[in-house]
Amino acid sequence: MPAEALLNSLRRRKEIRIIVQGRRTGRRITLPVWFVLDDNTLWLLPVSGSRSQWFRNLRANPSLVIGAGERRATRTAELLTGRARVRSVVERFRKKYGRADVARYYSHFDRSCNACRGPSGRRLRLRWHLDRRV
Repeated sequence: MPAEALLNSLRRRKEIRIIVQGRRTGRRITLPVWFVLDDNTLWLLPVSGSRSQWFRNLRANPSLVIGAGERRATRTAELLTGRARVRSVVERFRKKYGRADVARYYSHFDRSCNACRGPSGRRLRLRWHLDRRV
């Protein structure tokens, strides 16, 4: 089962790759990102919030590829709002990576996302959380 294989690969990692399409160039851009997997939901937190280029690219074209080791899955972003949701994602990141490292690398907590459903409708979903403060 491909979705289970991806989830198993995600469970063994601290960093994954995402591939997004450049909003101006149309080129595929591969980036390493931290994530949190919680109840089969993959949470992503843009390092600079809404200022992060990969976030801006996904707003223009919500398709992305999630890569964990040799496993890959194409997903689609869905925008959401909610200060409590962003705060919840930030706390998940602090729990996994440590408060000090999250403070060191993340500067703007106004956006976050969770992973998305693919064409088959299986498990992973991507939603964006839009907020002003955490």
